[in-house]
Amino acid sequence: MACAAYSIRGPLKLAARHGSDVLISNNSCNGSKSSVSYPVAQWWSSNCSSITMRHVASHHHLIVKASAMWHSKASATDASTASDERITVLVIGGGGREHALCYALNHSPSCAAVLCAPGNAGIAQSGDATCISDLDISSSDDVISFCRKRGVGMVVVGPEAPLVAGLANDLVKVGIPTFGPSSEAAALEGSKDFMKKLCDKYNIPTAKYRTFTDAVEAKKYVKNEGAPIVVKADGLAAGKGVVVAMTLDEALEAIDSMLVEGSFGSAGSRVIIEEFLEGEEASFFALVDGENALPLESAQDHKRVGDGDVGPNTGGMGAYSPAPIVTDELKRIVMESIIIPTVKGMAAEGCKFVGVLYAGLMIEKKSGLPKLIEYNVRFGDPECQVLMMRLESDLAQVLLSACQGELGNVSLTWSPEMAMVVVMASQGYPGSYKKGTVIKNVDKAEQVSPAVKIFHAGTALDGDGNLVAVGGRVLGVTAKGKDIEEARARAYDAVDAVEWPEGFFRRDIGWRALKQKQVAN
Repeated sequence: MACAAYSIRGPLKLAARHGSDVLISNNSCNGSKSSVSYPVAQWWSSNCSSITMRHVASHHHLIVKASAMWHSKASATDASTASDERITVLVIGGGGREHALCYALNHSPSCAAVLCAPGNAGIAQSGDATCISDLDISSSDDVISFCRKRGVGMVVVGPEAPLVAGLANDLVKVGIPTFGPSSEAAALEGSKDFMKKLCDKYNIPTAKYRTFTDAVEAKKYVKNEGAPIVVKADGLAAGKGVVVAMTLDEALEAIDSMLVEGSFGSAGSRVIIEEFLEGEEASFFALVDGENALPLESAQDHKRVGDGDVGPNTGGMGAYSPAPIVTDELKRIVMESIIIPTVKGMAAEGCKFVGVLYAGLMIEKKSGLPKLIEYNVRFGDPECQVLMMRLESDLAQVLLSACQGELGNVSLTWSPEMAMVVVMASQGYPGSYKKGTVIKNVDKAEQVSPAVKIFHAGTALDGDGNLVAVGGRVLGVTAKGKDIEEARARAYDAVDAVEWPEGFFRRDIGWRALKQKQVAN
């Protein structure tokens, strides 16, 4: 299964409203504005030799003129940018997402060595990367010095915090190829208010909203709008700053928690109140090099902590790829109405985006059309785990092409199999949880099937050499199969082999895909 690319050029009209509430502050973004070309995967066929088309995307007033060369079989290594030179890659971070990236990079023909800072015990034990636990990733100077000393050819920044802090800015400034956006462009995730204003200005479909810093005004607005309604902390809150309030009392309590009690610190000093959208959530990823956008395969995660999608939101309790709800037609709509306007809008604001755009979508029940819930500026966790299990292209070459502005020459090859990950978490998560509990039989669990891989998120070794849990989400038990049933059975067989009484997991990961398949049959 392969994705090819074509170029898009065209004027991007702004929203009819041009008040100060929709214009993005010039202080947010730096750099020159430019008119650019945006390749995007061609979804409609893999058998045609070429196509020229003219399309008017009325929703966001884009006039599109495209020319495509389609290939029945292509990969990143087919690109003209491919090189025989093998590079050393440094992955920044130490969670499940970073383990999955290390795993894929370790299988990349163009990658000579994979380093991970700080990494974790499981990454080190698996042999997927050499962990550099003593590198201070909050210090750009230390990271730069390390890269020069070890001959690092590319840095891949996993988590959002170093990106928002400007690590990519500093690395790029000294000539180190870095996959990840600048701090200015990372505001797409670092500030939900910034993202919403971009949506307003460039006609990107999203939920109706208002931004507040005053609790009294926020409560007045909520009472006027009614429940259900969504309350979000503006800044980074480790995946926990969103409250889907089904009652007015829940909404008012969330406002007090963020604006009055300061439960999320400065991240919650400003809140976004959004309309409640009814439908099905999906995750959509695209690699971006500032001028080109290349979509990845679809994935769908499970945010709620409990079976049946009940309880508080988490960072993600499981995921699968591909997501049946994301049809080829829906992919086309997402690229044309959401991803491309975002890439063009960011460039127009002087904030060229380089990295991965992770669009959290709601496929509305009433219209069947996607709306943007939020952007992340890095791979999702646990979606990254299933995507990396299915990717067959050379990840190191793909990401280096993005760093060099050459994604227009790249196409991706994916396994046709389904992949699923079940997250094993510490009892009490997403609230308080005990650290240091011993986990046994992880090696045995991985031997359940050659199609099983366990990614480590929050693990360490204690003084006796035992593998212990030190995080909320601890293991990502991942498996591939010919269909959702086989992938699911293998994943849960492996989960059941892990001995960890203080851990828990959801038993219904993949239920939406199974339900959709049953309906289709």
